[in-house]
Amino acid sequence: MGQSSTRAVSSTMIIYQGKTKTGKEIVVRYPEMGDLEEMLAFINNLSDEKTFVRYQGEHETVESEKKYLEGRLKAIKDKKAIHLLVFCKNKLIGASDIHMMDKTEKHIGVLGISIAKNFRGEGVGKILMNLVEEEAKKKLPNLKMITLGVYSPNTVARNMYKKIGYVEYGILPNGITRGGKFEDAVLMYKNI
Repeated sequence: MGQSSTRAVSSTMIIYQGKTKTGKEIVVRYPEMGDLEEMLAFINNLSDEKTFVRYQGEHETVESEKKYLEGRLKAIKDKKAIHLLVFCKNKLIGASDIHMMDKTEKHIGVLGISIAKNFRGEGVGKILMNLVEEEAKKKLPNLKMITLGVYSPNTVARNMYKKIGYVEYGILPNGITRGGKFEDAVLMYKNI
């Protein structure tokens, strides 16, 4: 295990403790610099899976992930982003963020979410979606709307988003490549 298994976590960083549908204990909290190793392993494992995420086999390095994490922590502090991590037994198994656009779109937050393969279908995504939205409403003062993009064939995610109030507003034909093939990108939004 990485550093995260031996560190004490500030209770102010934890925003949720509970169980998955199958009874696995999870903790949802904001990231900190000590999460670098877990975040790097998480994104690279998702990328290797080549599923419905932007990464399709590419790998981040310690340096690139450190730069990303530093940027996220600054954006959180500046009230321009929310970023939550889900841990089970000190292993990162999910992540979600909402980052604010700027200028004429400064009222729009863009949502991203990823769940580790072994935890899909256990309700983690729904818990995380609700928590990231709640935190965004509290901590992102300009937020009026959340947008997201989803792969057209990812019907599980599309249906979950619809159930919690997201509306499809467009399709970008061949907007995403996966496995060497083009797929439609479905664009969704939710007013806050």
